[in-house]
Amino acid sequence: MRVEYRQRLEGLEASLQEQGDVCLRALRGALDALEAQDAELCDEVIAFDDEIDERYHRIEKLVEEILALETPVAGDLRLVLAILHDSIHLERIGDQSVTIAKLTKLTADLETRHDLVEGLREMGERCEEMVRIALDSFAERDLERARSLHVLDELVDRTNRRVTGKVLEMAPSPGLQEWGMRMIIVARCLERVGDNAVDIGEQTAFVVTGEFQEFSDASH
Repeated sequence: MRVEYRQRLEGLEASLQEQGDVCLRALRGALDALEAQDAELCDEVIAFDDEIDERYHRIEKLVEEILALETPVAGDLRLVLAILHDSIHLERIGDQSVTIAKLTKLTADLETRHDLVEGLREMGERCEEMVRIALDSFAERDLERARSLHVLDELVDRTNRRVTGKVLEMAPSPGLQEWGMRMIIVARCLERVGDNAVDIGEQTAFVVTGEFQEFSDASH
């Protein structure tokens, strides 16, 4: 029975990492589509949403089964609860990637600003790095790497403010202004991806230490 129990826990954690891989593919696709203004790639990213949601519901069901059949306690219980929380954050990252893809499709025929696209690309790549660090640190129970996400998140927030400032300074061109306002939403989506990566890092700390603590004070 104990062997089966460990296998259930290992399978649950493996499912989380698989969901994370799909989310990273969706995020990468959204960034590539934004840079290339590729409507077909946008559709592929949007299609990822069903798979990500399906994986989330599968993890939710596995968690229910483990809680009902195995009654985990202490560190195992923390692990199961953390995986459920992490899966929710990954599902949100998938949603944010889909929103970026939809906004890219909506603005495909509008005038764009290359420097802003580059800024968003840089921001997205940093978010992609954060998600990978969050997943790896969880798998390795690496508290130090998990805590490093807070520093990266501040860089993402800074880029978001810079993008917003550039949009507000743009010359009054109707097509460009519409594109710019939608890019502000794209930047906000990327900022939320970073926030969700930090949240996954906080769950790593919860598993390792047994205490939940936010890495930063949201009031600041």
